[in-house]
Amino acid sequence: MAPATSSPAAQRHIGFSRRTQAPRRPADSPPAKKYRSLKEIMARASYAVVEREDYSDLTCEQCGSGERPEELLLCDKCDKGFHMKCVRPIAVRVPIGSWLCPKCSGEKRVRNAKKRRRRSGSLVLQKKKRKLLPFIPSEDPAQRLKQMGSLASALTALHMEFSDQLTYWPGMAPRSANQAKLENGGMQVLSKEDIETLEHCIAMSTRGECPPFLIVFDSCEGFTVEADGPIKDMTFIAEYTGDVDYIKNREYDDCDSMMTLLLAANPSDSLVICADKRGNIARFINGINNHTLEGRKKQNCKCVRYNVNGECRVFLVATRDISKGERLYYDYNGYEHEYPTHHFV
Repeated sequence: MAPATSSPAAQRHIGFSRRTQAPRRPADSPPAKKYRSLKEIMARASYAVVEREDYSDLTCEQCGSGERPEELLLCDKCDKGFHMKCVRPIAVRVPIGSWLCPKCSGEKRVRNAKKRRRRSGSLVLQKKKRKLLPFIPSEDPAQRLKQMGSLASALTALHMEFSDQLTYWPGMAPRSANQAKLENGGMQVLSKEDIETLEHCIAMSTRGECPPFLIVFDSCEGFTVEADGPIKDMTFIAEYTGDVDYIKNREYDDCDSMMTLLLAANPSDSLVICADKRGNIARFINGINNHTLEGRKKQNCKCVRYNVNGECRVFLVATRDISKGERLYYDYNGYEHEYPTHHFV
């Protein structure tokens, strides 16, 4: 990905990273659009949805009742509930995928009405039951060596060291600075069950049972990641790793692979992950051109920030079933749409 700025944006997952190269602009083309400064973006990056463990007390914002939970829609931005018959205009079908309430969407009409259908069971229960799945490594040892070899080649080409965890170096942010309680917008808390999944994945990687992915080189996109086997929705792909530093130290850094780790109430406490010298396979997963429908269709994973035992961590998670040979992409802009991805490949 190759955005024109290296400042972080806030979204449900908050992060940024460059991979593909944008084509050069002709000399006679109009001047490039000016984008907001880091200070302006940070001032507006005020929310991140915290998904609770228990939604049993959820009530409709319109009628105040918690009855008929199977008809309660959950807004993916404010996380508030609305009965399908209470929201205006009435939602006649349960939406597929994400849904924003009228206030958060700023629209009076329910979008994509033709593509909506009813689901069995309560959306509240479905949201509550979403759990991370461990990746399934390739069974063939030779294929695993091929996968690890592709990662080693990519890291060598970029003069990077392999690191499967966050690293803290003198002159950068200390580990004591990584405190989830400082988060201003909010982040998801990793459940006990998901922590067990994470630990299982770490144990597999330590044994050399890596996720089934290959890193390939593309003349347009550079190094990119392909699935070397089928991946199920909600599968844990990798943790985004690298050196942890303060955002204030990296405001004008040209590093092409930063990811927001902590957005604190005090901006001087905010942290980023810098995967320019150390990192893992997450370093090579590409962003998408979210200014086009075709670009948005490519998205098959997302970066999610989690509070794990009091510390901030960033995980890449599959958002739908991924087929063998399919390349991995996540939405660079998320909800903010602040960064120029018009020329992304």
